[in-house]
Amino acid sequence: MFSLGSWLPAWPGLAWGWALLDALLQGLVGACAVSVLCSLLKVYLYIQCLNDPERQAEKEALRAQRWVLGPLQAVVLTGLLALVGSRVAALVVLEFSLRAASMLLSPGKGTSSGQLYLLCQYSLGCGMSCSLSFLLEGAPHSTCNLALAAGLAGLLAAYARRLARHVCALYELHSRQRYCGVCILLLASGHGIPRLLRNALALTFALADLAAVELINRDFLSTAEAIRFWTPLTICYTLLVIHMQEGPRQSVSQTVLVRMGGLFILLLTVGRWADVFHVLISLLGELWCLLCAGAMLDVCQRQDFTQHFQRDRHLGSRSDSEQTS
Repeated sequence: MFSLGSWLPAWPGLAWGWALLDALLQGLVGACAVSVLCSLLKVYLYIQCLNDPERQAEKEALRAQRWVLGPLQAVVLTGLLALVGSRVAALVVLEFSLRAASMLLSPGKGTSSGQLYLLCQYSLGCGMSCSLSFLLEGAPHSTCNLALAAGLAGLLAAYARRLARHVCALYELHSRQRYCGVCILLLASGHGIPRLLRNALALTFALADLAAVELINRDFLSTAEAIRFWTPLTICYTLLVIHMQEGPRQSVSQTVLVRMGGLFILLLTVGRWADVFHVLISLLGELWCLLCAGAMLDVCQRQDFTQHFQRDRHLGSRSDSEQTS
């Protein structure tokens, strides 16, 4: 891959340094994408809690979240995404895409749609890294392109974080007095944030899946070698999806351990030692994202429980009325 280093003399170790810079810039873009996702989702959850008098405690929990956690999450996630190799990042993207497709095809089972936005954080970062690696492979000055992408992503993340801070601090006042243009816009169309996120994530993961397949296949010299890798991988992912759909409901941390444990065992047999190390880094990344989104995960879990309870009560009262009639 040609980069900014192609303009400079071939000094010893210079290529390694530019490769590290490219990896850091890719990780920064992925971390900024995760930051935008979390900020917009926090805005939506806060507005929903504010409109429900029974969810004021959840609203205060969202407001009490420390704002320094956002930049810290981006810094740590940038380092973790920079360390993860392209093979493992591609496998993480494909695993999440399969799990999301399974959830959409079987509603009512497995992970709820509200939690899925938060559970895809690390997979989204890996997807951005895979897409950038695929799109910029062979580009004459890829480092400059990555720097531009990182600058734009950082700008979007900063604006999204500022929006979330503004909503948590002033939306309750501005929505009543109707003199803030941003809050009036959210009051009118804030319910469309999940649809916006769903469409953006669908497009992002569609491109990331294509890039992931290409990044994995480029390491194989023959079709037989590719089949020896893809066959156990497909079986492993299918069993993981079946386990999560049909098995008992697990906590999000247990789900992460099961997924990464399955990928770890698979790569012990058909992968490389570097891949095994990258799986451990991915486990840290998944757990770090869940730790930073703890308050929002609690809100989503309580919201899903309330919706299921109300739906079950509605179905029970409906069946009782039918029996009475």
